[in-house]
Amino acid sequence: MKIGIVCYPTFGGSGVVATELGLELSRRGHEIHFITYSQPVRLELLSNNVHFHEVHVPEYPLFHYQPYELALSSKLVDMVKLHGIQLLHVHYAIPHAYAAYMAQQMLLDEGILVPIVTTLHGTDITLVGSHPFYKPAVAFSINKSDAVTSVSESLKEDTLRLFNIKKDINVVPNFIDLDRHVNNFTDCQRAMMAEDHERIITHISNFREVKQIPDVIKIFYNIQKEIPAKLMMVGEGPEKEGAEIMVEELGISDKVIFFGNSNEIDRILCFSDLFLLPSQTESFGLAALEAMASGVPVISTNTGGLPEVNEDGFSGYLSDVNAVEDMTRNALQILRNSATLSTFKANAKVQSKKFDIHKVVPKYEAIYEETLNRLMVAFPNMI
Repeated sequence: MKIGIVCYPTFGGSGVVATELGLELSRRGHEIHFITYSQPVRLELLSNNVHFHEVHVPEYPLFHYQPYELALSSKLVDMVKLHGIQLLHVHYAIPHAYAAYMAQQMLLDEGILVPIVTTLHGTDITLVGSHPFYKPAVAFSINKSDAVTSVSESLKEDTLRLFNIKKDINVVPNFIDLDRHVNNFTDCQRAMMAEDHERIITHISNFREVKQIPDVIKIFYNIQKEIPAKLMMVGEGPEKEGAEIMVEELGISDKVIFFGNSNEIDRILCFSDLFLLPSQTESFGLAALEAMASGVPVISTNTGGLPEVNEDGFSGYLSDVNAVEDMTRNALQILRNSATLSTFKANAKVQSKKFDIHKVVPKYEAIYEETLNRLMVAFPNMI
């Protein structure tokens, strides 16, 4: 099957999932075309089955904001016609589902029908999408998609609550390539981050307000008062500068490392003992899943899709938003005793296996096939 994938090519969860999905689909024999404004960060290797097509948005002084949706729609039309793409899978409702629908309508004028599968990831629904300026367009785009998926039951419920949706929404969870989380690093490399007697605590995010970065630092501050520990802060975003100031004011600068965006997340997680994710909300919690796949237990909030990923008392613990003291107690309960820590590490790996890429990607393939077959029956001369 020839599949066009539209996503944000960034370090964010939706872009990572879309890229990993496309790569796995290519390994399963499909021809994948990534169509976006720059090469996705995890798209390291192009091949006969993996292609990247850049969307150029020409500068024009009439426009205060350059119309990316128009450029994307036109690019989609061109790529469908040039490469015979049979289906578009767009990640993030806006602007991608909207642009795909416009492309679909342009292609219909030429007798070509290309189905659209839209995957909802989170803030495209709960934050940006629910804004009054965008809400009608988001609802329209979802309802005009030929198939819709969400990454968690929680996000599906939010979508149905916030919008007048007339389409069925299939829940297909995010996934992890467990083969990439086989640790091949030596113990001597751990010494670059911490001493042997210190626990390594890690947080990875885009450092937005929703990630509750001050709570990460407060929890770690409490932990390091009880046991020797180091904190690894991985990522970039608007809350990073404030976090650096907070760490300095608390006098723990020697115990906290800010990495920025990193391509060595596997290495960092390999030596981590605990992962902190005290977010206000998470549609799924991909960062938590990646930690668990590396055998790192998770202390997280119980909001959004996190309870579907992190099993309380097994792969880690769940707490209410802003419950810093409770999260500290849970963290220390795992970290204080080496045997307890080893048990939680093993449990985290077991939990991650529920989301193995080889179990999840076939669900997308089934949706593609069902969508194509359904439209083939309805429009036999156009597909």
